[in-house]
Formats: sequence, structure tokens, C-alpha cells
Amino acid sequence: MSSLTGQSWFWPALSIVIGLPILLLVLTELYGFLARRRSSYAKPVLLLRNYVLPACALFILIDQVERTNVEGNWARIAATAFGFLVMLFLLSGANAVLFGEAREGSWRKRLPTIFIDLGRLIVIVVGVGVLLSWVWGADIGGLVTAVGVTSIVIGLAVQTAVGPVIAGLLMLFEQPFHIGDWLDTDDAKGRVVEVNWRSVHIDTGNGIQIIPNATLATGSFTNLSRVTGASFRATATLTFSAADPPGTVTRTLLAVAQSLPARMPTLSAQVTALGEAKYKVSVPVRTPADEGTARNLLLHRTWYAAQRAGLHLDGADCEPHDHVDYVAQKLRFIAAALGLGDEAVATMTAHGRRLAYAEGETIQGADTVPDAIGFITEGSVAMVVYGGDGGELTIGHLGVGDYIGSTALTRQRAVSGVVATADTTIVSVPRDAISEVVRANPRLARSLGEAIEMRRAAASAALADANQGPR
Repeated sequence: MSSLTGQSWFWPALSIVIGLPILLLVLTELYGFLARRRSSYAKPVLLLRNYVLPACALFILIDQVERTNVEGNWARIAATAFGFLVMLFLLSGANAVLFGEAREGSWRKRLPTIFIDLGRLIVIVVGVGVLLSWVWGADIGGLVTAVGVTSIVIGLAVQTAVGPVIAGLLMLFEQPFHIGDWLDTDDAKGRVVEVNWRSVHIDTGNGIQIIPNATLATGSFTNLSRVTGASFRATATLTFSAADPPGTVTRTLLAVAQSLPARMPTLSAQVTALGEAKYKVSVPVRTPADEGTARNLLLHRTWYAAQRAGLHLDGADCEPHDHVDYVAQKLRFIAAALGLGDEAVATMTAHGRRLAYAEGETIQGADTVPDAIGFITEGSVAMVVYGGDGGELTIGHLGVGDYIGSTALTRQRAVSGVVATADTTIVSVPRDAISEVVRANPRLARSLGEAIEMRRAAASAALADANQGPR
């Protein structure tokens, strides 16, 4: 018995016969536990169980057998295979430790995959060199020197081409933007739809602009999706006349900005005086995608609001040269339709004002007391009411020849609001002037009263239907 245990191969063989099944059983249970938890360590454990341990056992057995044959190379081949499997196991384990449980936003999550691939390549090259030297006895010193010199020569030759690529990869590692962010660069402005190791793809609205990472890394750009405040703000700078009162300008601009559909309802617009009759308007919008729409609508509506307020936007004349003639001409047609005489026309013309509104603007707010009656001379409007949930309900439309603000005479609150459905012009006649006309024309008073009752009935019916909901 002692002669058997004294053999050089006995204890290695015994450790394999007993130890290998036990280790395989333990690793099988460990792998099942990690797989159920979907752990990143399950893959390295599986590699260790299925390949590394069996290859180690095979190497030990072949090595014991071939010690009697100095010419045999099977042990070296087995050692080489075992060494490769060990390298794969180490790479898989390192990947699980460093990147398997990486948190969002951490440097491990941001590291570009090309850096990981380069690291793996370096480990494999070093491992192969160690195997050649340890297992096969090869002299790799000259090979290392040759590779080093060659790398320096190649690096100097391609540094101009490779440098920007490395700069782009470092930018991806920093991750100053993500997919879906809006960028404003020297070459394009739009939303990021794709990012890879070579370039960034930006949807400009007129096609996809492809910008190399190196261009962004060596230049400057603005990430419009990363703001310090609660929202992104669309801005515009407007210039008025130095004679325009700053308070009137500020109130007019703020009213326009607050009424924009793209404005976030929970945040307020801002107007800042910059000096030299310039004003900056800032409107909070949901995303940079709404910036263009909000800015264009702001500029469009501001022109109309400036005309109504008597302001000189960009030095423009706030009162058209044909203002008086326009008011007189339109009121004559309106008076004829209402059966009014020349005296009534003269009274209304003396006090009438020509007011222009952009499509979508509110001409008369709901639940307000009008101070004038407006006769529609161009465009069209919708009469709207608002339900309990704030939803807008249309109860009718008015066109050229119709009038709004009929409760101005009775000083009652208007049940319905009036919104322009197209660029609209009205001739506004104040309450005092209309009262004088009505006193001399009882027929007009009856018409206004009937209009008030009809509109109140339509508003009540619409609200009743809305409260009942779908049936």
C-alpha cells in the first residue's frame, strides 16, 4: 500500500477523482443560485465549471503520464489550452465585477465599449506571451522590442487620424448628452437620435446630420435639454420705439407670452428690459422641440398686440394711414344692416377703433364685463365656454357683420369668451358711444337683448351636455 501511495501520480490522481466531482457539484449549485438572481457572476461560474476545471484536471493527468516521455508535447498542448481558458475566465470575471452591476451614470456605465475591447486585447496579448514563454520556453524579449518599436512608428504615422478618434471616445466616456437630447452645434441644431463610437446623428427636421465625435470633442456645443431651471425656455428679443412707455410694452408682451399654447401652464413667462428700447421675452416650454413654434407664434401675435396697444414694434406705425376711412366705411355698412341713420354712424365713427387680432388670440375673455361692442369686419371668431374640468367648448361661430360684447350695455358678465379662428379685424365702439346710439334707436336695444339671451341659452345647453358626459 505504501508503494502505491508513494507513486508520484497517486495524490494528483486522487485529488482529481475526489476533488473534481465535489467542486463541480458546488459550482453547479452556485450557478443555479446566481442564475435565479440573474447575477452577472453566473457566466464566469459556468465557464469555470464547464471548461476551466475539466481542462485543469486533464492537464494534470496528461502531465503525470508524460513525465516518463521527455519527447511528449501533449502536456504542453494541454497547458496551453488550460492557460487560454484561464484568460477567458479572468476576462469574464473582470467584466462581471467592473461592469455587470454598474449603476446608471457611473464611469463604468459610461465607458465606451471600444476601450473595453482594447483592454481585453491587451490582456490576451500579454497572456499569450506568458504562455509562450512559460509553457514552450520561447524567448519573447525580441518580439516585445520589435512590437514596441513598430507601435511607436505606427503611432507617429497615424497620430493625426487617431487623435480625433480618441478625443471623440473620451467625449463619449464623459457623456455630455444622451439619445433624445437636443444639441445646438456649429453645424446643426436638433435632436440626437443615434450615438456610436465614430459619430453622432442629429435629426434637424430637414434630414439627419452626421457629426463626427471628434468635431464635437474639439469644439463647443450647447445641450438644450440640460437646463438649470424647471424647464426649457424659448426666447426672443424685440425692439420698440424709445417713446413707447416701458410699462405698457412689458404688460403687452407678458400678456402675449402668457397666452401662448406651448407655454407650460404651471410656469410664468418673463419679460426683461435690456435697454435701448429692447426687451427679452422668455417663455417656458416643455421641450426644445416646442421652441420654434412658440417663438414664431410669439412674434406673430406681438405685432397685432403692439398695433392694438399703440406701440411701435421695430419702428412700425401703430395706426395705419387709412384708419379713419376704414372705420367710417365699415360702420356705414354695419349701420345699414342694423337700420341705423347717419347720426348713429357719425357717433360710432367718432369713437370707433380698428383692432386686429391674430388667429388663436382671445378677443374677449369668458366671465368678464366687456367695455365696448366689437363689430367683425374681417375674419371669423368662435364663441367658447369652459367646463368644470377647464375644457374648451365651442358654442357657435361669428363672421363679418356680426358683433361681440353685447353685454357691455347691461354691464353684465359675458358667459362666453371669443377666440379668433383666423386673423380677424373688428371695429370697437366703446360703451358710452353705443349707449347714446341705443337711446335713439330702441330697435337696436331689442336686437342686442335677443342676442344676449340666445348666447346665454347656447352656453347653458353646451355646459349641460358637457356635465352629462357621453350617453
